[in-house]
This record gives sequence, structure tokens and C-alpha cells, in this order.
Amino acid sequence: MSLELLFVLGGVLLGFIIDRVILNNKKNSVLNKADSFLENAKNDASNIVKQAKKQANSLENDSRNLMSQKRKEISNIENRLLDKESQLDKKIEKLDSKKEDLESKLVSLQKEQKQITELISRKHQELEKVAAMSKSDAREMLIKQVELEFKDELLSHVEKMEEHAKAEADSKARLILALAMQKYASDCASENTSTTVTLPSDDMKGRIIGREGRNIQAFERVTGVDVVVDDTPGVVLISAFDLYRRYIAKVSLERLITDGRIHPARIEEVVEKVKSEVDDLIVDLGDKAAFEAGVAGLAPELIQLLGRLKFRTIQSQNLLKHSVDVSKLASSIASEIGADVSLSKRAGLLTFLGVSVDHEVEGQFANISADICRKFGLSKKLCEIIDLQSGDDMGENLEAVCVSMAAKLLLSRPGIGKNNMETFVKRMTELENIASSFDGVSQSYAIHTGSEVRVIVDAEELDDLQSKKLSHQIADKIEKDMQYSGQVKVTVIRERRVEALAE
Repeated sequence: MSLELLFVLGGVLLGFIIDRVILNNKKNSVLNKADSFLENAKNDASNIVKQAKKQANSLENDSRNLMSQKRKEISNIENRLLDKESQLDKKIEKLDSKKEDLESKLVSLQKEQKQITELISRKHQELEKVAAMSKSDAREMLIKQVELEFKDELLSHVEKMEEHAKAEADSKARLILALAMQKYASDCASENTSTTVTLPSDDMKGRIIGREGRNIQAFERVTGVDVVVDDTPGVVLISAFDLYRRYIAKVSLERLITDGRIHPARIEEVVEKVKSEVDDLIVDLGDKAAFEAGVAGLAPELIQLLGRLKFRTIQSQNLLKHSVDVSKLASSIASEIGADVSLSKRAGLLTFLGVSVDHEVEGQFANISADICRKFGLSKKLCEIIDLQSGDDMGENLEAVCVSMAAKLLLSRPGIGKNNMETFVKRMTELENIASSFDGVSQSYAIHTGSEVRVIVDAEELDDLQSKKLSHQIADKIEKDMQYSGQVKVTVIRERRVEALAE
């Protein structure tokens, strides 16, 4: 057993020794490989460091070369700037020297001028002493002598020049007016104070008058016109100085005739409706007039005032048509004499705006028109042109001259009424204003060509006795404030209406 044990132990010991030898060999092999790898890594790192140093050296050299090049360029620029600065300094020195020379020359010239002036003055004094008169006396004597010697020739020459200038001016003015009027020609549209309404039959007259004249009285009261129903077959005459009221009355009566229902309530209803439609018509008329005259950009309020001119007249001529005509003719004249055509056109159209409100505002219509235009922001020059129409002196304002000339030419055309329509309208308006100035008066109408004033009072404010007293007060005021021929009848109407509803 001991021998076998020995063999076993010897085998184990031998295996251990062999194993250690093998392990040592492997360890030495791994260490050798590690040393070899480390050596290779050191060599690679050394190569990389060498290459990096080479590149760094190369970049450093390039940078030094670039810096050197830039320094040279900067140095060259500095040298050029220094050269230019030195050149400028030299030029400045030259200019300074020239300035000094000029100043010295100027001083010497001033001295010479002063010496010359003193010399001339001494010569004048010597001449005055020799001639025994002053310079001004000598000039006056010479002028008088020339006037005496050539008086007739001078007068003849001046007269010829004046005649020539006058003839040339007259010829030029006639040519300008002829050319302007040749471009524009328009018929005049006259207005009278009455309108006829055609009836379908004479039986309609009785319905218009109504029982005991109630219908015609109601119609006259709400419209402010005078309705004449006479023996003329098939027509009824509406008379009123106010075109606006007459037009409303005409349209209202025509509608009542067509409708067939004629009674006071229906009359009031139709008249109110027609008044509303006429207000719309006024705006439409203003738009059409502005378009026809070629004037754009007017405010709606100005358009409305322009449309109201359809119901105003000047020397029996419709004022809206007249304004359009003045606008066109003024622009034609302006184009011939070189004035502002656009301004002349606008001023011609708007000059008569004040007539629309002259019953409400005091002053001449041209001044009122200019104030209205200022209110709505129109140009200062346009307002000045319109303002100048209130007088005869237009100054040097060519556009104002064009408008004034156009208005006067159009008013002097054949066919324009010469019956002093404006005086008549003014008198009728004055009658209505006097009546309306009293408290309690709601409406007043001048009718029968001014021989009657119809006054409608508020029944709530005045009783019958006060109404009677009012008629005398109005008559007294008319006698004191107005000049007229014949008599003026004052009719005061007091009407009370009582209404109730049955439910």
C-alpha cells in the first residue's frame, strides 16, 4: 500500500510541477505580448506627436507670414494717408495765403472805392458851386426843361400807347369771351309764380272745393299756396311765389285727383308723403347738378343745399340750372385766360349756395355761401373766390373774375326775365318772416301776390281772443316795417282737433 501511495503522490507531484511549468510558460508569453503591444503603442504615440508638432509648426509659419503681409499692407496705407495729409496741409497753406492776398486786395479796393466816392462827391460839390444849384435842383430843372420841350410829343406818345393798350385789351377780352361762349351755349329756363294742374273732368273741381269749401281750405292751409278754381275748363291754377311749396302742392293735388279720395285727413296724409319724397328728390337733383358741372367730392350737406336751388330763382331763372351754367362758362373762360379751371368750376357751382338759406341767415348770399364752404372744410382759396362775388372789386384773383363774368353774362342773355322777381320774392318772404316772429305762430304763408298773409296758430297756446289780437299786431308790424302798395290782409287760423279712440 505504501508503494502505491508513493506512486500516487509522485504522480500528483509530477502533475503539479508540469502544470506550474505550463503556467509559467503561458505567463511569460502573455507578458511578452503585452510588452510588445506597449512598445508598439509608444511608437504610434511618438509618431502622432511628431506629426502634430509638424502641423503646428506649419500653421505657426503660415500665421507669421500672413501677419507679416498684413503689417506691410497697413504700413503702405499709413504711408499713403500721411502723403495725402501732407498734400492737404500744403493746399490749405496755399489757400490761406490766397485768402490773405484776397483780403488785402479787398481792403485796397475798398480804399480805392472810398477815394473814388470822395472824389465824385467833391466833383459834384464843385459842379454845384459852379452851377449855383444842387444835384436834385439840376435834375428837376432838366426834367422840367425836357417836359416843356417835348410835352406835345410825350402826350401824343402816351395817348397812343394807352389807346393801343386799350384796343388790344378790348380785342383780347372779346376774343376770350367769344371763345368761351362758343364752347358753351345753354337755353335759359324761366320760372313764373303759378302752375296749372290738368283735371280729367270739370266735375273734379267740385270735389276739390269740397262741401262749403272745406277741402280747398284744408289744401291751402297745409301747402301754403293759393288754389284758383275758375271757369277755365279742365284746369286748376296753383299760385305761390315759393317754388318748393308750389311743387309740393302740384304733385299732391295730382295724386289726390288720381286717387279720387279728397278730404282734409287724406289731403294732410298725401302732402306729408310728398314732402318726404321731395326731400329725397332734392338730394338727387344736387347729385345730378354736381355731375353735370363736373364737380366731385362734395359733402352730402352741400349736395342737399345745391338741390334746394331747384326751387329758388334769380331774375325768374331757375337757380340750380343757373349755377350749373355759371360753373361751365366760368371754367371755359378760365381755360382761355390761364386761370385755374377746377377752382373756377367749383366756385361757379357753389357761389349761389347761400340763396338756399338766405331766409334763415342774414347777409349777402355770396358771403353766406363762403361761410358754408368753410364749415365743410373746402379750400381757403375757393372760399375767397366765392366771398369776392359779394363786391365789384375782384383784385388780381383771376378765378373770381371768371365766375363774376360768367354770372353777369348769363344774366344778360335774351330771355331772362326782367320783372324783378327777386324783389317780389324778398317781399313775400319778409311778410312771412314778420308773421312768424310772433309767439304762438306755427306756420305762415304769403299768398295772392302778397296781398294776404295766412297765419296758422297753435290752438293750445292762443285762444280766440288772443288770435284776434295777434292779427292786429301782425298788421301793425307790417305797416311799420314794410313799404308796399295797396292793402295786406292778415288771416289768422286757429283750429283745434279733438281725437278719441274707441276700443
